[in-house]
Amino acid sequence: QVRLVVSGGGLVQDGESLRLSCAASGIDLRIATMGWYRQPLGKERELVASLSSDDGITYAEFVKGRFTVSRDNAKNTVYLQMNSLKPEDTAVYACKAYYRAGVDYWGKGTLVTVSA
Repeated sequence: QVRLVVSGGGLVQDGESLRLSCAASGIDLRIATMGWYRQPLGKERELVASLSSDDGITYAEFVKGRFTVSRDNAKNTVYLQMNSLKPEDTAVYACKAYYRAGVDYWGKGTLVTVSA
């Protein structure tokens, strides 16, 4: 059974940090393209960062320089380190493991709330 467990969300103040984790079982994240997404309340889901199987990394412009995506192969876990958080970063964050067309898996989102 494939599971992606997302954790690490919570309530922080403007300028503080959080680290989100996306822990997988039943699949090997090393061969997946991992994506961190977020969906602010009432808005569309947006891609925050991605990490490919060959360690290619992309970031959305609105998080560049503040967020870092990484993978721990031994733990089969992908992380999103979020620094200098802003109120506009408030959203539900989720991870996705993409293997090929029609084969992808989502973790249940975690709420990140940044107060002013």
